[in-house]
Amino acid sequence: MRALVVYESQFGNTATIARAIADALGATLADVTRMPPLDGVDLLVAGAPTHAFGLSRPTTRQDAVRQGGTRREIGLREFLDAAPLLPGLPAATFATRIDKPFTGSAAQRAHRRLRKLGCHLIAPPEAFRVTGVAGPLLPGETDRARAWALQLKRFVEHEKVARGG
Repeated sequence: MRALVVYESQFGNTATIARAIADALGATLADVTRMPPLDGVDLLVAGAPTHAFGLSRPTTRQDAVRQGGTRREIGLREFLDAAPLLPGLPAATFATRIDKPFTGSAAQRAHRRLRKLGCHLIAPPEAFRVTGVAGPLLPGETDRARAWALQLKRFVEHEKVARGG
């Protein structure tokens, strides 16, 4: 199975989760600023930090920089806006978010955008929790990310066998 994990990260927490997912999948790991080819990809996993209840925007990324985050010109929102139609491509989304109620979800927004691109969403949006804006991740979240990735892998491999591929 050829998987691609694409992510956006300002404080390193989403990158840590993306790396754990990619390692579990044996996937290519790519920052959103480096658009890799999607040819031959069997699974696309997209992740981002939750900013202002959803995907980051230029203003929320500037806010992150003021709080010590890495400067980024584009985020997952722009990556998905520039992506071609991806009919039938198995996909899943994840986000990091503060461990409080009513924080919104970048994963939910990315999930909707991937559906509009024609992807076959194989799992509900997943959230991995951080203690505050800059993190760190709550204990056990990277292990949970690896376990989630293995569930995705099993699903895609099962579908492939069921289709005779």
